Amino acid sequence: MPGLVEDFSSLSIGSVPGSFDAGLDTKVLPRPLDGDVEPSSFAQMYPMNCNSRYLRLTTSAIPNSQSLVSRWHLPLGAVVCPLAEAPEGEEVPIVNFATTGIVRCRRCRTYVNPYVTFTDGGRKWRCNICALLNDVQNDYFAQLDATGKRVDLDQCPELTKGCVEFVAPAEYMVRPPMPPLYFFLIDVSIYSVKSGMLEVIAQTIKSCLDKLPGSTRTQIGFITFDSTIHFYNMKSSLTQPQMMVVSDLDDIFIPIPDDLLVNLSESRTVVDAFLDSLPSMFQDNVNVESAFGPALKAAFMVMSQLGGKLLIFQSSLPSLGVGRLRLRGDDIRAYGTDKENALRIPEDPFYKQMAADFTKYQIAVNVYAISDKYTDIASLGTLAKYTGGQVYYYPSFHDAIHKDKLKHELARDLTRETAWEAVMRIRCGKGVRFTSYHGNFMLRSTDLLALPAVDCDKAYAMQFALEETLLTTQIVYFQVALLHTSSSGERRIRVHTAAASVVADLGEMYRQADSGAIVSLLGRLAIEKSLSYKLEEARNAIQLRVVKALKEYRNLYAVMHRVGTRMIYPDSLKYLLLYGLALCKSTALRGGYADSQLDERCAAGFTMMALPVKKMLKLLYPSLLRVDEYLVKNDDFEKLCRRLPLSAQSLDSRGIYIYDDGFRLVVWFGQMVSPDISRNLVGEDFAADFSRVSLVQGDNEMSRKLMGIIKKAREADTSYYPLCHLVRQGFD
Repeated sequence: MPGLVEDFSSLSIGSVPGSFDAGLDTKVLPRPLDGDVEPSSFAQMYPMNCNSRYLRLTTSAIPNSQSLVSRWHLPLGAVVCPLAEAPEGEEVPIVNFATTGIVRCRRCRTYVNPYVTFTDGGRKWRCNICALLNDVQNDYFAQLDATGKRVDLDQCPELTKGCVEFVAPAEYMVRPPMPPLYFFLIDVSIYSVKSGMLEVIAQTIKSCLDKLPGSTRTQIGFITFDSTIHFYNMKSSLTQPQMMVVSDLDDIFIPIPDDLLVNLSESRTVVDAFLDSLPSMFQDNVNVESAFGPALKAAFMVMSQLGGKLLIFQSSLPSLGVGRLRLRGDDIRAYGTDKENALRIPEDPFYKQMAADFTKYQIAVNVYAISDKYTDIASLGTLAKYTGGQVYYYPSFHDAIHKDKLKHELARDLTRETAWEAVMRIRCGKGVRFTSYHGNFMLRSTDLLALPAVDCDKAYAMQFALEETLLTTQIVYFQVALLHTSSSGERRIRVHTAAASVVADLGEMYRQADSGAIVSLLGRLAIEKSLSYKLEEARNAIQLRVVKALKEYRNLYAVMHRVGTRMIYPDSLKYLLLYGLALCKSTALRGGYADSQLDERCAAGFTMMALPVKKMLKLLYPSLLRVDEYLVKNDDFEKLCRRLPLSAQSLDSRGIYIYDDGFRLVVWFGQMVSPDISRNLVGEDFAADFSRVSLVQGDNEMSRKLMGIIKKAREADTSYYPLCHLVRQGFD
């Protein structure tokens, strides 16, 4: 039975984000209080499909005609997280065909999977994607039983599991597998030193050296810069690193090409000595200039032989040499005009060209932007966007506030399992074709995504279209293949396969919709649209698609259920309105100049383009818990602390609440909270403006409980480290 919402006949999310018209009572809207709800029908109908954390379709009912597509209104597509962490208790099977060679369709190159069928007594197999009959190699042959299945099925995970990883033979390598390589490009101008950033990153890198993937194969190197560029010789025969300074920014050269990248295990003593001395080397530096562009070119020259991961720590606007940028973040006159979008794209083509060069040589770039002033994230973030990297943003960094966040996120970046020099392709059945791809990558050909480095925190979205009518097809198959080098030096292919039914019923498309995948794809499309159009137009595009889709669904059932002017929706899309509204109010898309600083907006956009579905939905609709009862009573946390709707009606001035979106935690104190409770939690500053108060564990049970909740929230998802902010009702 469809869900009902009162008078929705002229549904609109409103001209101002956050408003509803048509007299809609928001209290009757369903709230996604239990987090992401994945469609169960997908797994039930096709139990051999890969887990939905790897591949999610916007609807698992594929339309059989273009007319159905035109009435669907929502995007047709998929969200792929190829290296998502496996469900608890499960592992991705490793398959090594050894002498056989990897079994693939000789025409469409699909990998053997649970949906292929064997015929001719096991001597042939039919590809589920293109239907070609392939010969079974002698080394892979097995007899078929009475039901037509191979007798060795229980020994072949590639024929029973939707997710497997193949060990690739030599022909899948164009060069020997690269070692894990970490190169650090560090701004050492005055703000990096005074803010404490330099000391934090030196300590964090050193603490992670034993945990870097790759064991004895791992390579490492460093460049620092201000108005000049500083190279470091870390050859294992030295006891201390040797610094070489290059001041000619117009003609960059590498002073000693062979000793700037070193094997970590061999040069460990020298690397440790460098990291110990790095903060003190520049402690008196008062240089405010940034030769970032020339330093970036130098890093590329050093890394281009091997590839790897480049971690950039930038604390000021590039001001010298190639790639220097101007202060354009405060150009409020551009907002609301056709020139507005120019602020959100790179000012200098140098950065996109450098990103293309990095990708070509298998170099992924992660940008750590740390500044109290405008640094043009729109330009710097391009380096991460086209190399499969990501942007970390720490506005007005100060070690007393941001130290733990930077340490956690940098440590995870350095130690999480990473796939190197990767390419990804998604194949689908006849009549369906992928038309566009959205995320952080470089498109190497029409359908091949180049990913110099990829990990479990990266997701990619794509749209598909019908090339022909699917009247005679009952199932469409999808297969994602990620060819990569593991940190241990093996060439591997991670393969995810899924099947979806073809339908002739628009209602079935809506019933089998996945609102999480839809919202993730819509968000990426809107962010990309904001790079070419005004923010208002990007928001309107979301609203229009949501409105059209729900109106279309109502038209299907309005007569049958006699709903009159009320809006109806399928259970699968009951949260779509709220998520659409949340997208419009997100940092990347909301309002105009006054609603978000330009760097903050651009950083949020880069982050959202890479988020897996669950993280995206939590960011858009965070959890809100009332915790004061739990803090003062000896009772179960789960019993007393339930998620609440994100509305003003949920807030009681006598309560204490925790808001968690995965990136920040806000502890909200109502103005009527007992002073004794406040004193126990925040000390003697309970009467002050809480934005200036730090939350530390006190010597009382209430404080221990509150810090326990915060710790639990941070441990629930270790991708990012949410800073904790205190807010007191009545204080701005």
